[in-house]
Parts: sequence; structure tokens; C-alpha cells
Amino acid sequence: MAVRLALVIKRLRARLRETRPDQAKSLPISQLAILKRLRDDGATTATVLAAAEHVSQQAIAQQVAALRAAGLVQTAADRSDRRRVLVSMTNAGRKLFDAAVESRNAWLARAIASEVSSKELPTLAKAIDLLERLAASNVEPR
Repeated sequence: MAVRLALVIKRLRARLRETRPDQAKSLPISQLAILKRLRDDGATTATVLAAAEHVSQQAIAQQVAALRAAGLVQTAADRSDRRRVLVSMTNAGRKLFDAAVESRNAWLARAIASEVSSKELPTLAKAIDLLERLAASNVEPR
């Protein structure tokens, strides 16, 4: 079951990647996740991003550098603590992210309408609840 779930998630991620606008197709999902956090939570530090995304600070630093080079995020010293550097989304980053979300949601809505019967919708809702629980699990990898 674990292998099937991992494979279907991988396939679904690939399908969702296909729905992105051309300019967003080159962005790894990890960078889109960073943009989402910045959009939802506002400016924050790389340390907070790393903890939220469950990756190392080095990995976040690389992703933020790539996003910064693409003009999608910017960094600036925190006004209240000049030692801290805050990462924030640029207007270009917000526009790109919003376009990617819009295309993804439109594709998912069409796919659900096409593939899931009205009788199956409650089952899909339960499956989504289970997936959310799995995603939030604190079980440590071995």
C-alpha cells in the first residue's frame, strides 16, 4: 500500500506540474512550496522556512537563491533585528504562483468532475482527510 501511495502521489505531482503555466514549469515543487509559504505567512527567515518544509537550512538557502535569481523572492535585513534576513515574495513571484495555482485548481476540478461520480465524492473527501493526516504525521523516518 505504501508503494502504491507513493507512486500515485508521484504521478499526480507530475500531472499537476504539466498544468502549470510555461514560466512556472521549470520551478521545482519545492520552490513553489516556498512561494506558497511566503504568500500565506508573509516574510520570514530561511530558518523558519527550512523547519516548515522539513529540509536543511542549506537546502532552503539554495532554493531561496534560485528564486531570488529568478526575481520571485527578495531578501532584506529585518528592521527589528538587523542580524536576521527576511525572505519575501516579489510581485512577479506572487503573479507566477497565483497563475500556477489557478491552472492546477482548474485542472483538478475538471478531472474530479470527469472521473469521480457524485456517489464517490464523499469517499474522495475522506481520502483527502487521510492524506492530510499522513502529511502532518510526526513519524520519524528510519
